Amino acid sequence: MATFQKKRERGLLDGQFLIAMPGMFDSNFARTVIFVCAHSSDGAMGFVLNRPQQLTFPDVLLHLQIIDQAEAIRLPPLTRNFQIQTGGPVETGRGFVLHSDDYLSESSIPVSDDICLTATLDIVRAISRGEGPSKAMMMLGYAGWGAGQLESEIASNGWLNCPASEELIFDRDLDDKYDRALALMGVSPATLSMDAGHA
Repeated sequence: MATFQKKRERGLLDGQFLIAMPGMFDSNFARTVIFVCAHSSDGAMGFVLNRPQQLTFPDVLLHLQIIDQAEAIRLPPLTRNFQIQTGGPVETGRGFVLHSDDYLSESSIPVSDDICLTATLDIVRAISRGEGPSKAMMMLGYAGWGAGQLESEIASNGWLNCPASEELIFDRDLDDKYDRALALMGVSPATLSMDAGHA
């Protein structure tokens, strides 16, 4: 799997959306939009942006023992409603926070010009205190590909890709995010074919 390094060269698909084609038979990825955070010859890593998660942010804070039950009841609505999503089928017990670059810690990794990834407790604590980034979402798990695997899936018509939209990444409305991602490319779901075509 691809790993992050602080000063790494950007891969070809870094900062791109992957949009699942209708022929995507893997139920983990059917009708998904993925934000690619790392892409290299070693593989790729990203996060599904339109899969809800049943756990709430207070659930996570309680599990990590950052707060107790009495504090959970007193959390302000903005903190209580902080969005958690299912980021992918790999390491589903591990949390990652995708966020704007107005919050940085020693462990924050830039994944595009304006977006960072932090996977340590410091950002969770900061968000719980209302001191986190202005835009953020927490992902449980991630999507990962081995060397050459993602390129092969794109070549076999499994994914479309296009530059990511920060607005769409942090948009809380998950239900039509897939259609809106396609619209960025000027594509309607009804016009997509499951067969690879050649001009």
